[in-house]
Amino acid sequence: MSAWTFDELYGRDGKFLDGLQQRGQVFVAEVPANFHGWVQKPKILRGGPKKSGRRGCPRQYPRLARRRPSCEVRNLLKYSPLFRERSWQRYRIKDTGRGPEVWEIKWAVFWRKGEDSLPGRRHCLIVARNVLTEEVKYFVSNRLPGERGITLRWLLRVAFGRWTVESCFHETKGELGMDHYQVRGWRCLHRHFFVTQLSHLFCARARQEYDDPASDQSGRLTLEQVRSAMNTWLSSADLKPAARQDRYQQELKNQRYYQRRSQQARKSHTKTRTTRLHELRIDVDRIKSCITERNANPTSCFPSKVYGHD
Repeated sequence: MSAWTFDELYGRDGKFLDGLQQRGQVFVAEVPANFHGWVQKPKILRGGPKKSGRRGCPRQYPRLARRRPSCEVRNLLKYSPLFRERSWQRYRIKDTGRGPEVWEIKWAVFWRKGEDSLPGRRHCLIVARNVLTEEVKYFVSNRLPGERGITLRWLLRVAFGRWTVESCFHETKGELGMDHYQVRGWRCLHRHFFVTQLSHLFCARARQEYDDPASDQSGRLTLEQVRSAMNTWLSSADLKPAARQDRYQQELKNQRYYQRRSQQARKSHTKTRTTRLHELRIDVDRIKSCITERNANPTSCFPSKVYGHD
């Protein structure tokens, strides 16, 4: 496993992040805007005078010096000179069915606030802002750019790679009935999940076998088309050859119709988004890109090296 990535539900859990760190696992976690830490390592007091003369409970050590409280990441972006003095870097993060997505990036060395309220090892805080929607995301990784061959582009690919996993859940629920269960036990629930996952794998393998890799993305088979073709084949297995052939031709006609509509919609959305980017003087072919041949297909169902939560 090269890296783990997950949403804010896991990213806000310090114990979970500590567990990954203890096991030597690399992670790029999306964190909430109120996630705490430091961009400058605070001073830690390891001990103090044995008799301070003050009343009350004795102070606990190690502890933070008073002048360096932790800060929320959204406030670090807004007020920290380390972030304010840096300029945004534009990256072409991915290509979707609606066109290319461009985000502006800033990053800095970051010390995450641990469960004991003390800073741990060095981390990387990445702030991403969508150039069109102004949406802001925060990511924390236990690897730094330039450390052990890690690059910022690689961290961004991992950080934004969760959407392909989430699309698998969306397809399995919408097309294969993953969320259509009425059971009362974990064994029945697990069996239902196993069946839908096997169905998903079967459709993906069938799509890979009969798809045309030379065609563009709009002409590629989708899981919905494979599922519909399999349903047609199963429902017409007992029909006479002539009736069965008619059913096949009708299914092929319907699939070509929806494929043309999808192609037109993809071109229209891409043209609209590209025009909006040009209005901002952004040429997607001349900015830094995180797209590789491995993840160039936006309909890829089984990305390795990333983990998504749904």
